[in-house]
Amino acid sequence: MNKTIFITGASSGLGKGTAKLFQSKGWNVVATMRKPENEIELTALSNVLVTKLDVLDVDSIKIAVAEGVKKFGKIDVLLNNAGYGAYGPLEAFSRESIVRQFNTNVIGLLDVTKALLPHFRQNKNGIIINVSSIGGKLTFPLGALYHGTKFAVEGISEALNYEVEEFGGKVKIIEPGAINTDFASRSFEFSNDPALVEYQPLVGKVMAGIPVLYQNASSAAAIASVIYKAATDGSNQIRYTAGEDARQLIANRRQLDDEVFIAGVKAQFGL
Repeated sequence: MNKTIFITGASSGLGKGTAKLFQSKGWNVVATMRKPENEIELTALSNVLVTKLDVLDVDSIKIAVAEGVKKFGKIDVLLNNAGYGAYGPLEAFSRESIVRQFNTNVIGLLDVTKALLPHFRQNKNGIIINVSSIGGKLTFPLGALYHGTKFAVEGISEALNYEVEEFGGKVKIIEPGAINTDFASRSFEFSNDPALVEYQPLVGKVMAGIPVLYQNASSAAAIASVIYKAATDGSNQIRYTAGEDARQLIANRRQLDDEVFIAGVKAQFGL
């Protein structure tokens, strides 16, 4: 019997790339997205169910899980991939924007996970793979909201692993660096208020420096291959660093103290 992966945020980028890779490896794929009616490529593939799921809508989560189980009988792996990055001075964000960032990247991840945990418990197995980021291990300027959510994902994942081990489950964390996808246009929200004059020099330098971070970006396919390894290697490894830039940055963060590392980040942006 083919195994099944359930993926959130499968309409583009890493989510779609992962769906295509697992399908090519003979897996069943439940590819969820907010607007499945717009999807063409995945719907043409065999053993792929494209269905609606908005991580901000608990009812849509429950329905998507039920549809996936009905279609394929069992779900073996959950990939929590849906999310976006909110950047900018904290003062420039409305409270609604702050709540949306955490609801999408953290509460939505928890809601999807909770919806699948009973299924995993019943089957006495199941792998939960959460897409974090190098942004869950280190920070860049103007990323208080985004990094806050990814640091939360790291803690949630590590702690949850103790729980799911009780019934044979596992939690894995993927920590990619820059990915050569449309993240910057589709999944990047920037907020700024020019009236906050004190922050504008920082805003200008950070925005000018962001393209440099993507010079060594990995392809979505390369990161998807790390996700596939996490799903299939049978190990108890929790964290998987994905991308050469991520490996270098995380290694530097481990080796350097706060003052030295932060000074290096400032130098990167010309601060």
